Amino acid sequence: MAAQAGSSSAQEDQFLENEEDLFYGAESGWVEARTSCDHLASLSSDLAHIPTPDTACNRCQHPNENWLCLCCKDVLCSRFVNKHMLQHYQQSNHCLALSYSDLSVWCFSCDAYLDAQLIPQLRPVYETAYILKFGEAPPFRTV
Repeated sequence: MAAQAGSSSAQEDQFLENEEDLFYGAESGWVEARTSCDHLASLSSDLAHIPTPDTACNRCQHPNENWLCLCCKDVLCSRFVNKHMLQHYQQSNHCLALSYSDLSVWCFSCDAYLDAQLIPQLRPVYETAYILKFGEAPPFRTV
């Protein structure tokens, strides 16, 4: 029985080591946003006029965790609610979205966050969303 317990413990240790390899750096909560993306050509031509951050999901009317499609300006809920933005991407291939929760930008095709403050094509929609959410211009970030 002790040998079996020791073997089980060794397997658990190996599993935990593999898990740590998969999530190296994840314990800090830091995610490095990309400063470029090959999908920016799909951005809507009018991102100066966007729905307000308190807009509910267009499909289920959920009031929180909503994302703005940066290709067609639909507002849809996150994968943590009813996954309507993810379904929208899968059905329409609109891959760029801005989170109204934290104003991050995600590219579904790149499977990565994009730095909306450093990518020139994203900066205007980030600033507009920030003003709509907080009532003032965003602070300038020094690089």
